[in-house]
Amino acid sequence: MNTSFYPYGHIVFGFFCFAALIQLCYYLGIFSRLAFYKKKAVPPEHLPPVSIIICARNEDDNIVQFLPSILQQDYPDFQVVVVNDCSFDNTGDILEEFARKDPRLKVVTIKPDDYYSHGKKFALMVGIKGADHDLLVLTDADCRPSSSQWLKNMTSRFVGEKEIVISYGGHERTKGFLNKLIRYDGFFIALQYMSFSLAGRTYMGVGRNLAYKKELFFKHKGFASHYQIQSGDDDLFVNEAATPVNVAVEIDARSYTWTKAKKSLKDWFRQKKRHVTTWPMYKSTDKFFLGLLPLSQFLFFATFAALLIIHFLIYIVLGIFVFRFLVQLVIFQGAMRRLNEKDLLVYSPLMELLLMFLYPAIALSNAFQKKSKWN
Repeated sequence: MNTSFYPYGHIVFGFFCFAALIQLCYYLGIFSRLAFYKKKAVPPEHLPPVSIIICARNEDDNIVQFLPSILQQDYPDFQVVVVNDCSFDNTGDILEEFARKDPRLKVVTIKPDDYYSHGKKFALMVGIKGADHDLLVLTDADCRPSSSQWLKNMTSRFVGEKEIVISYGGHERTKGFLNKLIRYDGFFIALQYMSFSLAGRTYMGVGRNLAYKKELFFKHKGFASHYQIQSGDDDLFVNEAATPVNVAVEIDARSYTWTKAKKSLKDWFRQKKRHVTTWPMYKSTDKFFLGLLPLSQFLFFATFAALLIIHFLIYIVLGIFVFRFLVQLVIFQGAMRRLNEKDLLVYSPLMELLLMFLYPAIALSNAFQKKSKWN
């Protein structure tokens, strides 16, 4: 131990222990709920009619590739409402061809208006208003369900007081480091929002795989409170409408959806910049708990490095660091197994460090973002 740093070492060590304690509270108290989750069988007494809502702008290739897996769901009574939002490619023609072959497909077309521009929230509202059924399941045009039981699993959670069902929307696995980074980021976001929801503190869901009742949507006046924000058709609505008792979490490999990950860092960075615009509109308590996690993470690694440099209680410091690391690995292993992301475990330490620096960069650059209306 370097005695010249002795007085300061105790202070730094105190912050290090405090940060480690906060981290362990998150992993053992919150994230363990997903890692060790055991699904209770929920045999559906009946399968109510469902409307699947998809918004599409210039998605001709994705419509051809992914819409058949939506229409092939093993479910007795459902319709698919696709909102063709001002597309100028072949989306409209392709949807018309699908609709001629399958009467369950309802196409709603929004035409361009030189005097009025709109975002995805408007298109989604048009789709919801055009839906025939009260039960709504939302996904994106570039998403595919993991199985033909996706719809059945999602609707089976609407029991008792449940009005919202959230599940996992992951990214397809391909080669390359960027794909692993994007998938890890999606996994860690899901680890947080699904675990907090299991703890009775739902703060978001993802529009790639989300269900709620139309009655609830209109009860909260749709997206009125955050219509001016380009993102947030999923997380801000759930943040506003969720209560401790009206949300169910569907954790079953058959109920997930998968989408293509961005192929360039620039595109992914732009997407992340757009998504973080919603965070300031979260409830204050949600912002506190979500902000405390990365703050404690940064403090943990910063004080760990400082203690190593000054050689202060080196074996105790290393012991605490290793213990926190092992706890994290155990939690990650369980959660990744449930979300079908097991291959990411070996990369998780590196990904954690990268994202710890990438997110502040995203938040900083967001001030210079040119706003895009459609998400």
